[in-house]
Amino acid sequence: EVLVEESGGGLVQAGGSLRLSCAASGFSVDYYAIGWFRQAPGKEREGVSWISSPAGRPSYSDSVKGRFTMSRDNAKNTVYLQMNDLLPEDTAVYYCAAGQDALGIDRPYTGLYQYWGQGTQVTVSS
Repeated sequence: EVLVEESGGGLVQAGGSLRLSCAASGFSVDYYAIGWFRQAPGKEREGVSWISSPAGRPSYSDSVKGRFTMSRDNAKNTVYLQMNDLLPEDTAVYYCAAGQDALGIDRPYTGLYQYWGQGTQVTVSS
């Protein structure tokens, strides 16, 4: 059974940090494109950070570049998103997703990611 499960969300003050984890089972994260997405109330889901090839380096959206760091631990089959200098506009439900159709595509198209977690809430207070 394929499963993607996020954890690590919570409430933090502006300027604080959180680290999200994405544990995968039923497939190996090093053979899939992996992405972090977020969706705020009333807004579309947007890509935050993604790795689109097995040996690739993370890409970031302009809104989080320099503040967020994505990493992958193949031995633990887990992906992380370290979020620093959080802003109130970072408040959203954060999702982890995996997809083979997204391999080699350096854009976070949600339709190319086939496996999604249930999401974890991140709330940043001002």
